[in-house]
Amino acid sequence: MPSAFGIALTALKAFEKKLDVNANNVANVETNNFKKSRVNFQDTANGGVVVTISSMDTPGMEIDPNVQTGVAQQTSNVTLEEEIADQILTQYSYEANILTIKTATEMQKELLNIKA
Repeated sequence: MPSAFGIALTALKAFEKKLDVNANNVANVETNNFKKSRVNFQDTANGGVVVTISSMDTPGMEIDPNVQTGVAQQTSNVTLEEEIADQILTQYSYEANILTIKTATEMQKELLNIKA
């Protein structure tokens, strides 16, 4: 049986990666032709989480071609509203996993007190 610590720690690492990807998206909101990334979580058989990152190829808005090269351009496909909402959800998920670790610690202490 996997420990609550191990499961919560893999989730914390996964949410940390999600915040990194989210920050990269926000940093590139004004970068023409930038395509946002998304983090996908997959449960593992031992109760952990595996992270995969995928690029979202939805188009941005068409803008004037590059003056020097003549190549067509688009705005990034990042929307700040979506990224901020995603950050809030990630924050709550991170906090929930911290609480899981605290609760597991308290339970272990109580078990040790009972045995003593």
